[in-house]
Amino acid sequence: MLKLLLIQPPVEDFYDTDIRLQPLGLCYLKAAVRKYHPDIEVVIKDYHQGWGRKTIPIPKELAYLKPYYAWPDQSPFSTFHQYYHFGAAYLTIAREVAEEHPDLVGISSLFSPYYREVLKCAAAIREMNDVPILLGGSHVSCCPVEMLSDPNVDFVIRGEGEKPLVELLDAWMHGTGYENVANLGFKKEGEMVFNKVTDNYPINDLPIPDFSDLSPSRYLYEKKPITFLITSRGCPHRCSFCSVNRTFGKKYRRRTSESIIEEMEKRYAEGYRVFDFEDDNLTFDQAAVKELCLQIMTQFKDREVQLLAMNGISYKSLNKDSLELMRKAGFTRLNLALVSADRTVLKDIRRPHSVEQFSEVVDQAFTLGFTLLAHQILGLPNDSIKGMIDTMIFLARHPVLIGVSVFYLTPGSGISSCFPQMHADDIFKSRSTAMAITDKNCARDALNTLFICARILNFIKGLTFDGERAGLIEILQPDTVHEPRTRSGIMLFEKLLKEKCLYAIVNRGLKPVEKFDGSLFFRIFKELQWLRTQEGKIVYWDKVL
Repeated sequence: MLKLLLIQPPVEDFYDTDIRLQPLGLCYLKAAVRKYHPDIEVVIKDYHQGWGRKTIPIPKELAYLKPYYAWPDQSPFSTFHQYYHFGAAYLTIAREVAEEHPDLVGISSLFSPYYREVLKCAAAIREMNDVPILLGGSHVSCCPVEMLSDPNVDFVIRGEGEKPLVELLDAWMHGTGYENVANLGFKKEGEMVFNKVTDNYPINDLPIPDFSDLSPSRYLYEKKPITFLITSRGCPHRCSFCSVNRTFGKKYRRRTSESIIEEMEKRYAEGYRVFDFEDDNLTFDQAAVKELCLQIMTQFKDREVQLLAMNGISYKSLNKDSLELMRKAGFTRLNLALVSADRTVLKDIRRPHSVEQFSEVVDQAFTLGFTLLAHQILGLPNDSIKGMIDTMIFLARHPVLIGVSVFYLTPGSGISSCFPQMHADDIFKSRSTAMAITDKNCARDALNTLFICARILNFIKGLTFDGERAGLIEILQPDTVHEPRTRSGIMLFEKLLKEKCLYAIVNRGLKPVEKFDGSLFFRIFKELQWLRTQEGKIVYWDKVL
């Protein structure tokens, strides 16, 4: 029997979002192979989640970040410090692969900055196993030549992978050659060959992802088993900073509500209680999302379920009716991508979203009881310090937490054509933590400072007090706060106000955060004057400065 081993590899970075690591794409691939080739054995190995982390040296390409991440800060305003390997060691992976005796190994390469980890996996596996290696995923779709040119890689798949993988296995078993396998890249007589990219199976023909190799106890949200699912593929928008269309195409396709409910029922029976909808365009088809919510309300009535959309929802397609149904169905949190409140910047990046609509959606969602997180991207091309500050102030005055990331260039994105050609080091730095893209309008010091400013504002947004309004001096009373981390945050914030210096909390006391520009913080602070907490209350700061 032919055996296919599918691998989610480890990653290396300053931090890891361990909640959102379920290898959903690999589970789709396994289900497709089992549907069309039931005689082939498919095993999924997750070498990322559940293996812990190991401190490793900061790579030389990121050495410039050491002054920015100088201290192992224990304060509520901390950013990053150590660099880690998250997941299994490469030698462990190679040994376990050898024990499986696969005929073909497929490795997922989703995120561009982690392509080196994928290739290290391939090298370690190849050293111990004489087995062909296949790569697929978003990064491969954007950089197929670079990935296939590695000597340890035999095949790559561009775009959606289910149909190409099934056809590859069919050609493999029948020895018919690979020239007619759509989306496939392979090597022939030392040359790279890339076949035409064509459509995948219709979305409603795809089988429910096969989670049989995953344990619910391994993927938890607030101590409850969490499962990922998607309602659609393809994006109707053309935001220039995004490369999603390179993988899923430009045509938006939605699953039927019945198939989604069937998948939810299967996962519930397997023990999952939290459902995270991972597609950005969950609510793009408003009639469909309303139908889905109504079916969830009926099907899961009186059952313990929680619904999330942690990948972020496009607020362009949200309205009061859909929000009310989502809340009744079990959604508790919303992640909304504002990106910027500057209309000129939004136009430049081809983002068809209205700032006014964002405020309407936030007001409606907050009234309905949603917990809200709103995303801002710092350092977008043609944005200015003033524009970024204005966006941060705009978000501070809404009942949302501010989720800030720093712009990075993604291979295959529309905006990448406006920059010099990306080389290996540039791709490695295509991550928020690298703060790699700077210009005369925004230096790295400013990006770092604004990132920390959002954390300070979020700290104030998280403070609780009686009444609907309070002055900042009134609530900055550490004697009334019993939680140590909150007390330490109040202490640091008061020192910042008095000494114009931000400190990090380390084991031996306090250390100044040298790369924090206090003048930029006080510019925000003075212009803001008041903010709205997560609970919707007003904090104002007359006479603080």
